[in-house]
Amino acid sequence: MLSIGTIVLGAADVRRAAAFWGQALGYVPRDEVEEDWAVLVPASGTGPGLALGLSDTPVQDHPRVHLDLYARDAADQAAEVERLVALGAERVAWDSYPDDPDFIVLADTEGNRFCVIDTGH
Repeated sequence: MLSIGTIVLGAADVRRAAAFWGQALGYVPRDEVEEDWAVLVPASGTGPGLALGLSDTPVQDHPRVHLDLYARDAADQAAEVERLVALGAERVAWDSYPDDPDFIVLADTEGNRFCVIDTGH
């Protein structure tokens, strides 16, 4: 049986992306962060890794694949969004929100879109 080992994101600045995602998720570099490649793993040792590869591919406005980060409830979601924005994420003016969304769309320091989900919604 297969399992997800590593999720890979493109980055124009791998070191900047590694710093952001390391702080955002509490991940640490598995090996030395290079100019063109980094693999971050959970500091706790449990969970999938996040690899960052040098890419000049343009960011998609509506990516086919993205990360969903889970928050416990609306208050936790709001606090996490503010923390992520302080780390360098940006709010995205998402044009596809439903009437009562349980998610907030952000972009990382490279423009990659991701969502912060209120799992108590």
